[in-house]
Amino acid sequence: MSATDDNRRRVSRRTFLSVFACAALIIAGVVSYAASSSPDGLDSATLRGCETVMVGGSEQLTGDCMAQHATDHAMASSPLADYSLHGIGGTNGVAGVIGVAVTLAVATGLFWLLAVRRRVRADHVGADGAGR
Repeated sequence: MSATDDNRRRVSRRTFLSVFACAALIIAGVVSYAASSSPDGLDSATLRGCETVMVGGSEQLTGDCMAQHATDHAMASSPLADYSLHGIGGTNGVAGVIGVAVTLAVATGLFWLLAVRRRVRADHVGADGAGR
């Protein structure tokens, strides 16, 4: 180990994970408002051959395209569907923050369970002197 390695400040795991979580929350909550509202590649491919027209205040497709046969997915009525909160426009940042928080909570819980399991298994192996 060189002198520069000794002088280099190490970042603790907790600090790294805290900075990572804050960055993810900021990106989800702030940067998501800059996301494009234009359809992505899959949407535009399924709309090829159709035109969207307003009929009675709602959008309908005319022409012949794959999207005419599409139906809503099973989660379309969920609180965070379409990257918004209950379908309310302008809430994509809030929905992003909630999504990141839930994802981080689930990941933290799973990693915690794995760590506990590993610790119990190591204690068990240490007590028996042999593994399973």
